[in-house]
Amino acid sequence: MSNISRLSKKIGAIAESATLKVDAKAKALQAEGRPVVSYAAGEPDFATPPHIVDAARAALDDPKNFRYTAAVGLPDLREAIAAKTARDSGWSVPASQIVVTNGGKQAVYQAFQVLLDPGDEVLVPAPYWTSYPEAIQLADGVPVEVFAGADQGYKVTVEQLEAARTERTKVLLFVSPSNPTGAVYSPAETQAIGEWAEANGLWVVADEIYQNLVYDGVRAVSIVEAVPALQDRAILVNGVAKTYAMTGWRLGWMIGPADIIKGAANLQSHLCSNVNNIAQRAAIAALNGPQEPIEQMRLAFDRRRKLIVEELNRVPGFHCPTPEGAFYAYVDVTGALGREIGGATPTTSLELADLILEQAEVAAVPGEAFGPSGYLRFSYALGDEALVEGVRRIQALLAE
Repeated sequence: MSNISRLSKKIGAIAESATLKVDAKAKALQAEGRPVVSYAAGEPDFATPPHIVDAARAALDDPKNFRYTAAVGLPDLREAIAAKTARDSGWSVPASQIVVTNGGKQAVYQAFQVLLDPGDEVLVPAPYWTSYPEAIQLADGVPVEVFAGADQGYKVTVEQLEAARTERTKVLLFVSPSNPTGAVYSPAETQAIGEWAEANGLWVVADEIYQNLVYDGVRAVSIVEAVPALQDRAILVNGVAKTYAMTGWRLGWMIGPADIIKGAANLQSHLCSNVNNIAQRAAIAALNGPQEPIEQMRLAFDRRRKLIVEELNRVPGFHCPTPEGAFYAYVDVTGALGREIGGATPTTSLELADLILEQAEVAAVPGEAFGPSGYLRFSYALGDEALVEGVRRIQALLAE
């Protein structure tokens, strides 16, 4: 027995979330009294709007919320999600084709669990959110990276996807707006990719968690709106975390064809049953209630976006394209590598991120967490004063 691993091979192979790891290190240093500015976590710094919190308080007075409810979600919430999906994603989907999950992350996990068999390949445009490859591999799938750098605005092309497609390719992952880059595919780009996926009989998992956080008059067109024929071969993933400043409420959902959603519902019935009912009641208020507070947060993000891009592009060796969505700036730092900085010579973005954290007391997530080295991700979902202070420290360090 001594030669048998205590962990299964599948679980032992899981990498720790790099974004959470960097954020935890930053918080540990802050707890030691160091004035660390952290751009690591993808989490709005705003409080959840009061009307949403009030709905949760009211839900605590109703004992029915203390009981089990349907694993797929409260009927009123599923109807609210269906209305949002018709409005924002152009898909008039029935509520019966929706499963409410513990955050968007569970929806991503379940999407790949219900679609993949061992060896099935998933095309993953890179840079990608750090959890996608892990969720694919936990479903015995094979993530296939398709990389687009700053010169392409971090957006892959149909030609790149076709070059990566094999007879084992089953799923295309499509994320617009993107975490970590903030890139938003244009309506024409989305349509072209959707038509290519449909023509090749691929499934599409579309993560739309940032669809309402867009700027400069841009609209994140859903791939199922651009190509309605995909609605029978697509799973949409979404949630209230980012748009409504509700990351800790853990409320997401997945939408898809009836047979796929039935499979996901069966899985969830054994995995965790229903999502916390208080959070579900709060989500109903978020989706159906006043949207003015949401617009105020979006405008604040827009202001910070412009500020951080301007300041990051003043750092020697940094090149930061202007993101059109989400709340991240993704910086090409290859121009800063290979030269002496603060007595050291970083050759990777991981080494550069460690150097910046130790010497400038600023936390950013290295590109290795999202694909190739040579990049840093900065979340601008933090206060204006801290946002400027952190970048100014980096400017000073790299100007030495």
